Amino acid sequence: MNIPTEQIGSIPRPVELILGMKAYAAGELDDRGLQQLIDAALSDTIRRLEQTGSGVVTDGEQSKPSFVTYPIAGMQHLSPDGVTIPFADGHTRQLPKITQGPFRYQTYADEYLNNARKWTRLPVKQAVISASALSLLYPTEGIEGYSREQFIVDLVDEAEADIRRCLDSGAYNVQIDFTEARLSLKLDPSGGLLRSFIDLNNQVLGRFTEEERKKIGIHSCPGGDHDSTHSADIAYTKLLPLLFQLNAGSFYLEYAAERDKPSVLRSIREAMRPGQRVFLGVTDVLNPSVETPGEIRDVILEAAEIIPFEQLGTTDDCGFSPFADDISTSREIAFAKIKARVDGTRLAELAISKGSSMSYRF
Repeated sequence: MNIPTEQIGSIPRPVELILGMKAYAAGELDDRGLQQLIDAALSDTIRRLEQTGSGVVTDGEQSKPSFVTYPIAGMQHLSPDGVTIPFADGHTRQLPKITQGPFRYQTYADEYLNNARKWTRLPVKQAVISASALSLLYPTEGIEGYSREQFIVDLVDEAEADIRRCLDSGAYNVQIDFTEARLSLKLDPSGGLLRSFIDLNNQVLGRFTEEERKKIGIHSCPGGDHDSTHSADIAYTKLLPLLFQLNAGSFYLEYAAERDKPSVLRSIREAMRPGQRVFLGVTDVLNPSVETPGEIRDVILEAAEIIPFEQLGTTDDCGFSPFADDISTSREIAFAKIKARVDGTRLAELAISKGSSMSYRF
């Protein structure tokens, strides 16, 4: 009776690395100095992930500027005044926008994957950003000589390459971060924007074989930055029927922070398709209180009453620090929550194998 468990991606960076990134951006630290800080953070992150008992690890996104902007880091033709994303606590994040074509990634995620694999013998999972998120980089006013249609062609090519390079480099699996899915319903309650995002991402997924798509998953959450969200007020019941139209093998879903868990489970059960696996978030990354393994076990057993066991997995609600400057959660809390998830998942496996799971009614 095995329940797979994986983390989403980001781990809070050490303070030394955060300060080093700022010094590097200001020209006060050279490439070698920055790389030394990255290697120290990466080796410590993977060592501590191994100590939690995790069977699959990530690089913790230690050297990414953010989960969304890594492909354009260092790009010359950018303007800072792109789409603004408001969070519930009042703070915002603003994306840049491109000012010239053609659109090309500056960094592919296999660079992070290959660096991480130097530090571990365990399977390494790699997170990539969705094509739909990067589509927001194209300005609404357009670009002379570079149409949006041509931008989308280039974007789909680059998004495919990002995933394929990771698979070819030996990634255990590839997780597409699609956190803008729920936000799109806030921006456009009709669902038209979300449908366009899903169509775009399916263009990318359609370039992979059915066997390859088994190693590609989709992550969705209401955002998580400085202990706040951008779309937690949007009901999952509006998102899930459309989300599961994505032709991916796995779905990594925020769940621990949801108030009405029974309705979420029912919605997942109705929307999921045979062969798809759902990794439910069982740790609330925005809550500093560390869950106990017993609490996580009970959450899993409740879910197993609705979600077929063979299609169930566990994860964290979101990355712990998707933006490099987010220090709202400590590394110690992040690793403690991950260990609790791993231990709680093992307890749930034991309970199910003994046939002792409790009966839940909804």
